[in-house]
Amino acid sequence: MDPAVRLRSAVCLLGRFPALAGLDLDVSRGEVVAVEGPNGAGKTTLLRALAGLVPVHEGEAEVLGLDLRRSRRRVRARVALLGSTGGLYDDLSVADNLRFWARAAGRPQSAADEALAQLGLDGRLADVAVGRLSTGQRRRTALAALVARNSELWLLDEPHAGLDAAGRDLVDSLVVGASRRGATVLLVSHELDRAAALASRRVTITGGRATASGALGRMHPAGPVDVLPGEPEVAGVA
Repeated sequence: MDPAVRLRSAVCLLGRFPALAGLDLDVSRGEVVAVEGPNGAGKTTLLRALAGLVPVHEGEAEVLGLDLRRSRRRVRARVALLGSTGGLYDDLSVADNLRFWARAAGRPQSAADEALAQLGLDGRLADVAVGRLSTGQRRRTALAALVARNSELWLLDEPHAGLDAAGRDLVDSLVVGASRRGATVLLVSHELDRAAALASRRVTITGGRATASGALGRMHPAGPVDVLPGEPEVAGVA
């Protein structure tokens, strides 16, 4: 089976600074990988590059069988990034945001409606403009957009941020469910215990390079999860 992610000596420049400096990475389809490293190591740049938001200037880069250097638009249609902004439109309602992202992914409106219910956003919150939401409600909306898209590759940058304990547990359940459906997940989180409990493998990035990789036994808070084998902002990204 083709890998979900394959990088060889990948270089990404932010200005003249090499945020990724010759990074090698392989991620199998269906894996949940925890990406760790100090601040400024290149973790967020890695996720944004895999989402097609940051160009790979040198090296080889493939995402879901597509050449990332030549087919960034096609990659964007098949992945979803949960970043610091969440890729939401403040002037649109919660429901309209989800419908927009579902349509962008070629999904029916029912996918948006189901995501609203799953994240507890149906009812009165569905018609509230995103710009009027609390931090936690906004984060739940961004997660719902991710669910509505049902993408093959989930790129999660601090997904637990801004959520209460119940919300953090919900993130964990969404990650486990996505993996069981065959999606691949790369997870950056300062909640190291949670990330380790979800992931089948840890990758450490230092100075824009992968410096360590190791298998993890995975245990979801709601119960054991089998370890898998193997080692949004702009359109197409939630």
